[in-house]
Amino acid sequence: MKHARVAYMGTIHHAVEHDGHLKLDDGRIVAEHEVVWLPPVSPRTVFALGLNYADHAKELAFTPPSEPLVFLKGPNTLIGHRAHTRRPSDATYMHYECELAVVIGRSGRNIRREDAYDYVWGYTIANDYAIRDYLENYYRPNLRVKNRDTCTPVGPWLVDAADIDDPMNLTLRTYVNGKLTQEGNTRDMIFDIPALIEYLSGFMTLNRGDMILTGTPEGLADTAVGDEVVAEIEGIGRLVNTIVGDDAFPSP
Repeated sequence: MKHARVAYMGTIHHAVEHDGHLKLDDGRIVAEHEVVWLPPVSPRTVFALGLNYADHAKELAFTPPSEPLVFLKGPNTLIGHRAHTRRPSDATYMHYECELAVVIGRSGRNIRREDAYDYVWGYTIANDYAIRDYLENYYRPNLRVKNRDTCTPVGPWLVDAADIDDPMNLTLRTYVNGKLTQEGNTRDMIFDIPALIEYLSGFMTLNRGDMILTGTPEGLADTAVGDEVVAEIEGIGRLVNTIVGDDAFPSP
């Protein structure tokens, strides 16, 4: 089943896909364009992976890491399907990152990789934009790169884990203004989903709603104000996002 969180007529609802529409938790059926999409879950902790695809590491001229390169993201970064991401006026290279996001379904510590999928609630899509101008070190993404407001669209759906036969064999694609610019497959991750769950739970408790962004394959390209960027993952959906400039946001 596909789940969503949306705002409709001033109220936040949980919803499910229903014959091309949304069925709200109060039973009403509404069109997808009638709602404001929110991230499908409100995560407690958001983990993100750097350089978790060998082709992407090669694209950036780095040796693939020997252990997961993990950093955290704040809730201010997350926005929903069809929302706007701000490109600062001083940015000279801002690119998308289509990523499979794993959502944890129950608490666990010291989870063995052979048990890891028992702790997965479902999967969604994240587009974790990065501004390379702001990067201090490719191995340590800093706050300005990965914790900017609106920099990470997520959604539109949370797809139940039971509905994804093999999360380690899903095609990822990104389109900019309708043109295919990125294509890869989750089977090319350096550290697969069970490895990541085992690694993270080895030193901290994973909780229901925690989210793991598993990295992006090669094929990055600069984006400009006005671009429509679509991040697509097989079996999960299409996450649509538009780049806007500073003038779209009020001055402090």
